[in-house]
Amino acid sequence: MFARKFLPCIYLKNGSAITSEEDETIIEADAYSLAMKFCRDGADGIIIYDLSAGMGDIAHEEALRIIRAICGDSEVPVYAGGNIRRLEDVKKLLYAGCRKVALNMAKRSNIELIEEAGKRFSPEKIYVCADSLEQILDNLKIIKENTSAAILLGKLFVDSFSEVPVIPVINEETSVADILSKPGVFGISGDVINKNGDDLFAIKDEMAKAGIDTAVGTSALSWDDLNPDANGLIPVVCQDVMTNAVLMVAYMNREAFEITVREGIMTYYSRSRKSLWKKGETSGHYQYVKELYSDCDNDTLLVKAHPDGPTCHTGTDTCWGEDNEQNPLLFLTELQDFINRRHEEMPEGSYTTKLFKDGVKRIAQKVGEEALESVIEACTGSNEQLTYEVSDMLYHLLVLLTAKGMRIEDVAAELQKRHNPNWDKKRREAKAKGEMK
Repeated sequence: MFARKFLPCIYLKNGSAITSEEDETIIEADAYSLAMKFCRDGADGIIIYDLSAGMGDIAHEEALRIIRAICGDSEVPVYAGGNIRRLEDVKKLLYAGCRKVALNMAKRSNIELIEEAGKRFSPEKIYVCADSLEQILDNLKIIKENTSAAILLGKLFVDSFSEVPVIPVINEETSVADILSKPGVFGISGDVINKNGDDLFAIKDEMAKAGIDTAVGTSALSWDDLNPDANGLIPVVCQDVMTNAVLMVAYMNREAFEITVREGIMTYYSRSRKSLWKKGETSGHYQYVKELYSDCDNDTLLVKAHPDGPTCHTGTDTCWGEDNEQNPLLFLTELQDFINRRHEEMPEGSYTTKLFKDGVKRIAQKVGEEALESVIEACTGSNEQLTYEVSDMLYHLLVLLTAKGMRIEDVAAELQKRHNPNWDKKRREAKAKGEMK
């Protein structure tokens, strides 16, 4: 059983979200703001269609800037398509932070590009968009070998198609449960999701009643495991998941706890107002839950979260007035933990899982390929391209270390040891004594 995904879409043109490619009615003047709202309202990802084709390079670069901003702040994966003419356009979207790039199969020139992109960036990062069964069937071998899913523009052939995982884009009233129960359907997009964006959690509850698994927050820790005070409250320490800075202390009752777990956004109980308050509803500075723990007596909670801006009502990063500077290097440990979980769980459909199944030799080959790409970009490319290639190399290197039973901290420890000015002397002495080969 896998969780079906709700994926609202944004048709991006001139910085705004419009109704569709055919209807340029503006539904939100600021596409970025709409994307952030989707994140908060239960979306499992966002599909962005760049409609800047034919508007010139300046319009295309502005669209990329907005997509980059959305990717940088989104708490859910971003998939993008539209205005893709060559491999460089695929690369720019991936550089912008898109998890997947979708190529439109209605453009014949994209057929060869699909194969080229799949081989260059891995099938895991490439989707196709299709509006007819023929587009899929005529190119099925290329799709299966070079992509990981298809976005179907309409439900015309969802009933009869299960060759690859699909996301139907549904713009008319229909039964969401009926669509999600079809073989191969792992998500749904279009107006049927966009127009119900405020009620995605309610729709997910309906899917649960229909026996369809969707992505809602869960926790091994339940309220019944805790020991609230006489007023039914538990103190909560909120900590930045990346920096470990303590952001604030507040309280939760049962309802606040269950909403926090379910929706993934910190919700507290105000003792003075005697009501729930979702952190960020007024300021826009939400706190997205990443980890949740209870203490040894089960009467206090520690929640590690990602803060979207300052925490304190005075405008400071924490309620103690401290600066909360994030060191990006800390993310390497978080990424290492994620890769370790992939190695333990081996979920189907994961690129990391595929690498582990392919074995150490194939992973090592990928490290070498990405290292070569890094060298090429260092010599002939831009700093942005170099950053992207080195990121790919580091990711594959972490996978290789994990496959060998190691972690990035093992490498850091070795580098730290070498930083000792006497390291090389000790190493030579050990080698001379035969203690080191």
